[in-house]
Order: sequence, then structure tokens, then C-alpha cells
Amino acid sequence: MTAESAPDRPRPASLTDLFFSFTWLALQGFGGVLAVAQREIVEKKRWLTPEEFVEEWAVAQIMPGPNVINLCMIIGSRYFGIRGAVVALAGMLTIPLILVLLLAVVYAQYAGHPQVAAALRGMGAVTAGLIIATGLRLISALDQHPLGKPLALGVAALCFIAVGVFRIPLFYVLPVLGGGCWIWVARRLR
Repeated sequence: MTAESAPDRPRPASLTDLFFSFTWLALQGFGGVLAVAQREIVEKKRWLTPEEFVEEWAVAQIMPGPNVINLCMIIGSRYFGIRGAVVALAGMLTIPLILVLLLAVVYAQYAGHPQVAAALRGMGAVTAGLIIATGLRLISALDQHPLGKPLALGVAALCFIAVGVFRIPLFYVLPVLGGGCWIWVARRLR
């Protein structure tokens, strides 16, 4: 289902709305933006359903470059074509880039302090928690998936084991598991 085929469906009101929405999303996404993107785009703005978000996020992950940048361009393009993709990208990067440059100057001044190093290490656990919480919240989208929830969760577990436990590079895991799922889904949809 495309954005245009859904009557009375929320959508960005304008390119300006798109720009500021992605600026706001980016400003909330310190340490990882997946949880914030899901909450803002699916739950608050309702520009995508949970199923659409999972599909678009999957596409964004297999494209080269940062996942959330790919996602913002996909969503911008969905509603306003190439102009929307560029505006969403600008919204995602402009203000955060300025802030990161300012923070880099401050960090260079205080990087040697043990409290700064400890604070940055502690944020790793927070980021992992955000990713896990978002994954759990999006599990319901698998009910409608052609693989079915049990098989999709099995593939997710295999991916976790391959990358997280056996340390197989994602470069090898993605074509095998992703390609296998792609073939399986293509056959089921026929």
C-alpha cells in the first residue's frame, strides 16, 4: 500500500513539516535513533504502520550508509519524491551536525577526565536497551509477515547467534539469511 492509496492517512503537511520532523527526530536520537524513529513515525505521527516501518527499516538496513539516513530518505521520497528525500536528509543532518561539531570542541577540552569516559561507556548499555525495547515493540508487526512469526523470530535468533556469538561478519550473514528469506517469501507470495 502506498502513501497515496490510503485515504485520510496522516502524512507530512509540507516539506517544512518534513524537515522539522526529522530535525526533531535527530535531536532525540543520541546513541541510537531506532527507538525514537519508531515512536515518532509510527506511534505519534502515524505516517507509517508498524508493518510498513519494519519493511522500510529492513530496506534501509541493507542499503549502504547509515540506516536512519536511508530511512529518512525513503520516507521523504514516499511523500514528496526526490525533493522530500533531500529535505528529510537535510532535516536529519543540519542541526545535529552543528551540535556535534560544538560537542567535539568541548570533548577535545575534557576528554581526559575519567568522569567523561565513564559516562560515555555507560551510554552503551542504554543504547542496547533502546534497541531491544524497540525490537520487542515491533514484534507484533511479524503477525502479518509472509514468513510467519515463528520462522521470522527463528531467523532473527540465527542472525543474533551468527553475529553476536560466533562473530561472523554481517557481510556474510546478510546474503545467506536475507537471501534465504527473500526466496522463501517470494515462493509463499506466488
